Amino acid sequence: MNLKLASVGAAVFAALVFSACCCKATNGSDVLASKNLPFDMPVVSRPTIPDRSVCITEYGAVPDGYTLCTQAFADAIDALAKQGGGRVIVPSGVWFTGPIVLKDNIELHLEQSALIFFSADKSLYPLTQITFEGLNTWRCQSPLSAIGAKNIAVTGQGVIDGNGAAWRAVKKDKLTAREWDNLVKSGGLVSDDGRIWYPSESFKLGATSGSDQNVSTWAKTREDFEPMRDFLRPVMVAIHHCENVLLEGVTFQNSPCWNIHPAMCTNLIVKDITVRCPDYAQNGDGIDIESCKNVIVTGSSFDVGDDGICIKSGKDKAGRDRGIPCENIVVDDCIVFHGHGGFVVGSEMSGGVKNVNVTNCVFSGTDVGLRFKSTRGRGGVVENIYIDNIAMCNIAQEALLFDLFYGGKSASEAFAAGEDAEPTDLALKPVDETTPAFRDIHISNVWCRGARRAMYFNGLPEMNVERVTVENARVYAQTGAQINESTSVLLRNVTVVPEKGPALMVNNVKDLMVENFTCPEGMECALTVTGSRNRNVQIGSARITPENALLSKGAAKAVTIGK
Repeated sequence: MNLKLASVGAAVFAALVFSACCCKATNGSDVLASKNLPFDMPVVSRPTIPDRSVCITEYGAVPDGYTLCTQAFADAIDALAKQGGGRVIVPSGVWFTGPIVLKDNIELHLEQSALIFFSADKSLYPLTQITFEGLNTWRCQSPLSAIGAKNIAVTGQGVIDGNGAAWRAVKKDKLTAREWDNLVKSGGLVSDDGRIWYPSESFKLGATSGSDQNVSTWAKTREDFEPMRDFLRPVMVAIHHCENVLLEGVTFQNSPCWNIHPAMCTNLIVKDITVRCPDYAQNGDGIDIESCKNVIVTGSSFDVGDDGICIKSGKDKAGRDRGIPCENIVVDDCIVFHGHGGFVVGSEMSGGVKNVNVTNCVFSGTDVGLRFKSTRGRGGVVENIYIDNIAMCNIAQEALLFDLFYGGKSASEAFAAGEDAEPTDLALKPVDETTPAFRDIHISNVWCRGARRAMYFNGLPEMNVERVTVENARVYAQTGAQINESTSVLLRNVTVVPEKGPALMVNNVKDLMVENFTCPEGMECALTVTGSRNRNVQIGSARITPENALLSKGAAKAVTIGK
């Protein structure tokens, strides 16, 4: 199939390439011309950093990987901050440290062969009130953070290592038998059912005393949280309520929890970074962009233990009360290797997500390629999403997934537990502020070789996935595309090649238009339609005929099959 770039995606890509060629290290250089996007977005510029610098060795830092350099980092940053800001230079060597806090007009610059290695001494990371998983809670202080700062940057060619193994629990089924035995022998303790290794009793207390995923459901005060300190793993890089932020060139790795978490920020550029951690790293997300505005992520790679590039906006009532959407987001020229999802929206999206453009990305070996997830109770609207030119291979689950029944498990874990199917004709529930909505999503020029299921649309009966276009796509998978509880879906020039079963499965959809759908010739059953709530299902395909279509009694009258 000869697939051409959609005009919008091509225009955006050209703009970004032009910008990358023209944008030097000069402060204030524009990196995006907003006129080329399918939505209005202001120009995003690099932060303005004053032209002065200090080296951390001037303040007593020693690059021996042993001497604690926490105070040296703090003194260097403070000295520049008092002068109005500048560049803190980290030369070659191993710099062992506790938390680093950036201030206004500060650039942390890692030279070639510089490694910042954070201490595993948890006493260095005091409990602090922060946003995590969309909720306001207490967590240990992040190794690298900035709160309410303007014009900040982390740049260079070095590595920032969060020493995450000292913090993380590990599931037995994520390791080989030898790896598990070695981990158990290293210390810590094993859960009562023998399935999870905990680094300490403190971690186990937090994990087993009642939590909503990783946030305690009962602790209220700092005193309540203190006994479970080890459970309160920090995000490695927390950039919250900041303006004009640049992350460029650096490798971020081995976080205790999420690797990079910008939240409530305006004007964020993420360029040419590498994010990595073990694929067994629980909650080892690459980057979680939460309730941010005007964001560019380009030229970066992610090889992580959870979602790769993830868009969020708060969770449940806390997210709705905050009411800050994630908006004006551009993702271009990125690669995601291991991870639960390549590009992800949710599941914490209660404040809404809008105006997102994703182009020219590769997902290789992720659980899911394009992953949209939410559940009842969230609320929030996800809309105006544009995705173009995506190549995938070796996807463990779905190439494209809309799941509004998200339950806190990765797609692989849910499948292993036998939870990959929902009953037909689920009951409708009342629609209110807690009902999530996904709509106006445009996906084009997608290739995938190797997935368990080509596509899975799983909307709510009371709030269907709505107005989704998938155009110019070719997917080779074990099973075909399944569209459930969805309204106004267009599949145009889509090829699905399943190893078994129908190429297209439809259940309770309204206004489904299928144009020039292709599947293998001679399929005994190419199409199934089930459910009692189907309406206006039009199938246009030379390979699907009334003879190889299986229509349930209640669905047949809603389906028209033709070329």
